[in-house]
Amino acid sequence: MTPEGATSGMRVLTFTTLFPNAAQPTLGIFISQRMAHFARRPGNEVRVIAPVAYAPRWLRWARLRALSGVRGEERQGNLTVEHPRYFLLPKISMPLHGLLIFLGSVRCARRLKREMDFDCIDAHYIYPDGLAAILLGKMLGAPVVLSARGTDINLFPKFRLIRPMIRWTLRRAQGLIAVCGALKEEMAALGVSADRVRVIGNGVDLERFWPVEPGEARQRLGLREEGRIIVAVGGLIPRKGFHLLIPAFAQVARNHRGLSLYIIGEGESRAQLQAMARERGMAERVHLAGSRPNEELRYWYSAAEVSCLTSSREGWPNVLLESMACGTPVVATGTWGVPEVVVSPELGVMVEQSVESIAQGLVLALEKKWDRGAIRRHAESRTWDDVAAEVESYLLACVAEARQAKTNR
Repeated sequence: MTPEGATSGMRVLTFTTLFPNAAQPTLGIFISQRMAHFARRPGNEVRVIAPVAYAPRWLRWARLRALSGVRGEERQGNLTVEHPRYFLLPKISMPLHGLLIFLGSVRCARRLKREMDFDCIDAHYIYPDGLAAILLGKMLGAPVVLSARGTDINLFPKFRLIRPMIRWTLRRAQGLIAVCGALKEEMAALGVSADRVRVIGNGVDLERFWPVEPGEARQRLGLREEGRIIVAVGGLIPRKGFHLLIPAFAQVARNHRGLSLYIIGEGESRAQLQAMARERGMAERVHLAGSRPNEELRYWYSAAEVSCLTSSREGWPNVLLESMACGTPVVATGTWGVPEVVVSPELGVMVEQSVESIAQGLVLALEKKWDRGAIRRHAESRTWDDVAAEVESYLLACVAEARQAKTNR
């Protein structure tokens, strides 16, 4: 451990496919924020390897086509990000995904090891990214610390071919981080000692998220001044639960004139969700606003009475803390890491993942008088600077432990 205020001088290689790039500027933004703040701490140096997939030209997959324009190296704020390519056949090559990422990243990782001689590899997402990182660590003689994010632990272990690789990866890591206690428990169920897992939740960027006067926020977004707004932020995919939120909203909206729902995000379920809104007579009140820049979200939260998260699975959902930083209460399904974020009924309403429960939660949130200042103050207690300090302390301990073990051999 390094005393508070001391210079650690850590050299860290962050490794993950979940890192923002020119084609996906909001991808894994929580990872880039964590490591950007880590890099600002005295003496720290961070380089990033964020492998990008490619596939045969005949494979018509929109996401891979969009990635074809990502450059081999990008500068993002105070971080230099390398994007080596690896081969991928969507769905087909899933059991080989980790190995393919490793093979595509070997050359880049060897070069960075020569250039900066990093102390450890900080890898995010247990499979496939973590498996590739463990293989790189073994090849380069570097300890690896893995961070579990959500689906990598609360879904992937259910796949028969993937589960053994996840267990193998967890056992060989020098250190393990979970973004919430629920993920820690699941990692322990996979066979690692709970004592080896450090819980370090995400933070919030208070320089990006703060309360904006609702009228000003609506004007910036081109929204009407009258009426009440519910906002939900997330990809238009089944696990985000928008197929439950829209019917729940329809129930509530019949008794609340002027109430509108804005869903911020994009994804495969757009057509289905639009049809669902039309079938319930809500086409004029349910708005799919598409993907929006992260820095614009403060206006959406500030314009809304409440924000809503109806997911079936989450690690540490940043959207909740970001909403709170804008003083906006939340309605959220109480799953996985959500209870560790919504720690008080004065911050929001936790519901079950059902239409009736979500509808009841929305009514409670709309009728309650919230102390938005207190909600903001709660968010201020968990910044990315706080997270970076915790991560630095843990990485230092892991590196020291690895060096001691090497000396004892």
